[in-house]
Amino acid sequence: MREIRVHNNKAFTILRTLPIGKFEDGNVLNKDKVKAVRDWLGSDHVLRDAHHFIFCETIQDVEYEEIN
Repeated sequence: MREIRVHNNKAFTILRTLPIGKFEDGNVLNKDKVKAVRDWLGSDHVLRDAHHFIFCETIQDVEYEEIN
């Protein structure tokens, strides 16, 4: 079962967590590498903490109508 994380009142399924260092060329962050991994994983959102990029899939809110 995959981990779920809530950020800014939105829920995300975590697909993969990778260290930020994997996306650096020297000490410069290469955002193209981040985008390439995001697309390869099929992720639609990337979160970041102090040491990792967290590639996620957004859990869509369910629209419903109450039936009385």
